[in-house]
Amino acid sequence: MTPRYTCLWEFLVAAERIEEFKQHYGPGGTWVALFRQSPGYLETLLLQDSANPRRFITVDRWESRDAYEAFQSRFSREYAAMDEVCQHLTTQETPLGQYGEDV
Repeated sequence: MTPRYTCLWEFLVAAERIEEFKQHYGPGGTWVALFRQSPGYLETLLLQDSANPRRFITVDRWESRDAYEAFQSRFSREYAAMDEVCQHLTTQETPLGQYGEDV
């Protein structure tokens, strides 16, 4: 069994910013480029609600909680700078939790 750690976020995106949001938060986006600098990062999924196309969920997967926390510690400045750059894209940002799993 390999431990995994998953972080979920919900975003409501400004209607005129949806494409730009996808460029930053999608699997090939700028957030993923930042996450990939950390060896414990696995993947990011970007889910768009079919009933409300302004609503998105991100699923960020890490090898372990320790890997995620090491990323947060090492890249805190870069994370804060990226968060500021992307702030104008959303009208609401909600953390949905951090989950450990055994797979």
